[in-house]
Amino acid sequence: MSADVLDAVRPLLPGIAERAARADAERRVPEETIRELVRAGVFRMLQPRRYGGVESDPVRFFEVVREISAACGSTGWVVSVLGVHPWQLGLFDDAAQREVWGEDPDVLVSSSYAPVGRLTPVEGGYELSGRWRFSSGCDHASWALLGGLVVGEQGRPVDFMTALVPRADYTVEDVWDVIGLRGTASNDIVVERAVVPRHRVMRNYEQAQLRGPGQKVNPGPLYRMPFGTVFTTAITAPVIGMAAGCYRSYVRAMRDRVRLSLGGGRFAEDQFAQVAVARAASEIDAAVLQTDRNVREAYEHAVRGEPIPMELRLRARRDQVRGTERALEAIDILFKTAGGNSLGRGNPIERAWRDAHAGSVHVANEVERALGMYGRDAFGLTVEDDLI
Repeated sequence: MSADVLDAVRPLLPGIAERAARADAERRVPEETIRELVRAGVFRMLQPRRYGGVESDPVRFFEVVREISAACGSTGWVVSVLGVHPWQLGLFDDAAQREVWGEDPDVLVSSSYAPVGRLTPVEGGYELSGRWRFSSGCDHASWALLGGLVVGEQGRPVDFMTALVPRADYTVEDVWDVIGLRGTASNDIVVERAVVPRHRVMRNYEQAQLRGPGQKVNPGPLYRMPFGTVFTTAITAPVIGMAAGCYRSYVRAMRDRVRLSLGGGRFAEDQFAQVAVARAASEIDAAVLQTDRNVREAYEHAVRGEPIPMELRLRARRDQVRGTERALEAIDILFKTAGGNSLGRGNPIERAWRDAHAGSVHVANEVERALGMYGRDAFGLTVEDDLI
């Protein structure tokens, strides 16, 4: 089934690439692109089979994300973020899953996990208020996963939770006007005193400990994967795909180019250009190989019903942030050596450069934080973080 999704996506890639400039200009992925990808089954790859999903090997999902991101960075980013949420929703109480997918298995869910919301206990659940930024793809979603702090009687935070909220309980404010990933429509979500039933909240601690209530009804190995591996890879996979797309565009554009300076001659015969291409290709390959290896090993542990070692979880985070760094290094090499041709607004190299650098500032790509955790563990020190 996973291979079928990739086969269904490949014929769509030229059209997605053609609409990339439009997504950039309109600040959102075109609806026809979302409809095509829904029909191709992309958003169901990590969805429970009980609700029409594929429960795919996550490595295959990230392969699809990279291919789409190579055609259009904004589209790939939205696909990865919206596409990983069915996996997380599979960890929620089954009543929440049924509310979202019971009548339509193609319903999409966006997110903003920063704990900026205020959750106040009320009878049967919590009252939620707040404003969340950077909810990628929220224009296409009917639900949102929103981070919030539970406030106790003394007015102090006592817990950190993620709440699942329907579109009827929040508004989307169009504020997204940025230099990169312009087509992701990562707008603000505003909630004012919405009541969230208890079955639509999940403690982040339980999620990090792989104890989500949804695992009782979704016992497959996919739902025994760590959030810190699955979600953070969903942030890096599009950036790697953007670098791969930039590389392909670069080679295609520069292969027959003739220099008008530096003595003229074909660009492809310049040994410095050849070295640049080799360096960029190596960085992209390394990023793919390391991230795929770690996700695959974690998934294999889950398939065997074995605990996923902390060493592997930390290695996955280490290589995930390094994967983003490697992708950026590759794009920077290509952007610089393409010369003035890379500066024209809207060409694939320029857009990939903007999109990849924009994606790199996501909190999941905080390199020093992730590498520091790996180093602490290597020295035998305790590591505690929700993103491992």
